[in-house]
Amino acid sequence: MIKELQVQGVFAENTYFYIDDHSKSGFLIDPGAQAGLIYDTIIRNGWTIEKILLTHGHFDHFGAAELLRERLVAPIYIYPEDARYLTDPFLNLSGNTGNPLTVPHYEDLYDGEIIRLKANSGFYLKVIHTPGHTPGSVTYYAPDENAAFVGDLLYEHGPGLTHFPGGNRKVLEESIINKIFTLPDNTVLLSGHSSPITVAQEKQLLL
Repeated sequence: MIKELQVQGVFAENTYFYIDDHSKSGFLIDPGAQAGLIYDTIIRNGWTIEKILLTHGHFDHFGAAELLRERLVAPIYIYPEDARYLTDPFLNLSGNTGNPLTVPHYEDLYDGEIIRLKANSGFYLKVIHTPGHTPGSVTYYAPDENAAFVGDLLYEHGPGLTHFPGGNRKVLEESIINKIFTLPDNTVLLSGHSSPITVAQEKQLLL
């Protein structure tokens, strides 16, 4: 089961829950803001969050992560190349908001890694390194749901932004073409700041 919750910080951002219907355990992806709202949603539904997964290191995708890590006793995971973003307000873009944010506690994950639930080892996400928006941006692919959580790699109207520190337009387009476009055409791409779009629809925009 995939549930979306739009949270409002400096920017509106889509936070996602990927929950196993049988065990009611799962993953929390990109908790950008409003930790109380996210926590209340988890408790109200009786969910157990085993891991907090970040698609990349910009503050609007992790603003609630540290508080939720403490409340849920769930580790935060990020790709190593973006780990420095979590401790540098300039890189994570929070430095100019008047509320610089950092995340001191996190774990690494890697390209091709399969992240499985302890409560149900058959419930999993695959990590796909998709740099371009940031050097360590990743996509979390859920083949059983025909869905992929792409962060800010792309939106319903096309490719993501690359003018922030570490962004690279050529690399981003290569990630989309070489990684995302190899997924099945009916895969639903769930981004951080737009409505869903399928791989087939995104191909029509770019190819």
